[in-house]
Formats: sequence, structure tokens, C-alpha cells
Amino acid sequence: MKHETIEKNTGLMGILIALVISVAGIAEIVPLMFQAQTTEPAPGVVPYPVLELAGRDVYVKEGCYNCHSQMIRPFVSESLRYGPPSLAGESVYDRPFQWGSKRTGPDLARVGGRYPDDWHLAHLINPRDVVPESNMPGFPWLQDIELDGDLLTTKMRTLRFLGDPYTQEQIDSAASDVEGKTEMDALIAYLQFLGVANNGRNQQ
Repeated sequence: MKHETIEKNTGLMGILIALVISVAGIAEIVPLMFQAQTTEPAPGVVPYPVLELAGRDVYVKEGCYNCHSQMIRPFVSESLRYGPPSLAGESVYDRPFQWGSKRTGPDLARVGGRYPDDWHLAHLINPRDVVPESNMPGFPWLQDIELDGDLLTTKMRTLRFLGDPYTQEQIDSAASDVEGKTEMDALIAYLQFLGVANNGRNQQ
């Protein structure tokens, strides 16, 4: 009888479904918020320097995450191609994280240092110049957009308020560190930074 009442009352059923999902979600997520392996940086992982931080913003703005993941799963096929599996502690300074799930292009978690800057520049201007079969679009306009140092200074202050351990010296020098730099410079710096900080875990 009670089952019939619930099944015939869609409003009540919707409330109960939402309640069950909420409780289950809280039970799974809240414990992770207190585990050191998910809240503390892995060895060698530091907050993004200002140029790399700007590059991460460009990466997000241009929607690179739609085709590239940044999470290597713990499977042999993954580690053979991309390197050691990703650790939660490698993403503690990512807001939001860029793990992703769809791979139209390769995973980028450990792409840093695999190619020289010139390769990345050519690849971002016209991917088919270096990878003939690529279906990735080019981003040549990034060379023409200069970075906003004041905006990045403000962002670093905000991130420090949220817990990123930026020093006052890093914040004070942020604007001058990116003076004359373009979004292309920043994106390449960001890509070169991915995976290199964690004690060489990017090495296969």
C-alpha cells in the first residue's frame, strides 16, 4: 500500500529520489574532503606560476578540455601511452580540475617537456603542419592577444585567499612577469608545465 502511494504520486517520488541521491552523494564526497591524498599537494606540486596560470585560463577559455583529458587511468594501456596514472594530489591547485573523460585528442596530463616550444607553436597555429591527420582546429589569434597583468595579480590574490600558497613577492611581480607576453606564450608555458612538477612522474 505504501509503495502504491509513492508510485502514484510523482511529486513525492521525485522528492524521495532527490533525497536518496543527495544522501548517497554526501556519503561518497564528504569523506574525500578530509583525506590528505585529495587535499594535499603531491610531492613537487606547486601552484601555477603566473604565466602558466594565465595559460590555464586560455586552455579553459578556448575549450581545450572538450577534446583533451588530463587524467591517466590506472590501466596498463594508459600508462604505456601516457605515463604513470594521475594522482589526486596533482590537481589540488586546479579550480576546476581538467580531468575530463572524452579524448578526441590525446591525454595531456604529462605532456610537459615532450615537445619543444617551437613544436607547440606550430601545432597551435596549424596542427596539420606537424600532425597531418589531426582534426584539431588552429588557434593563431592567440599570438595577437596580450595578457592582462593587473587581472592576473588580482586572480593570484584571490587564489591565495582560497588557500594557494602564493607569496607576496610572486603577487607583486606578476604584472611585470607577463608584460609583453601573449596568450599563445601563456598556453605553451601551461602545456610545458603539465606533469613535470611531480618528481619526474611524467617520465615513462
